[in-house]
Amino acid sequence: MQYIVALAFIAILSSLALALFFMLKGQKGEGGTSNKMARALALRIGFSVLLFICILFSWKMGWIEPTGIQTGQ
Repeated sequence: MQYIVALAFIAILSSLALALFFMLKGQKGEGGTSNKMARALALRIGFSVLLFICILFSWKMGWIEPTGIQTGQ
């Protein structure tokens, strides 16, 4: 599970970096860069939602357990 989370974070960061690259590249013309940047940001959102769903599913199945601050004590 740790590898899947790590790969998801790498995918999120790489799509964010790709969107930054397209924004900085800035082609003149028909706005092709804007479409590429929007697609890269949409991929980032998709990866983030997928990561959240995978973590939530893993918690519901009992594969992972939350740790940290103890509540109710």
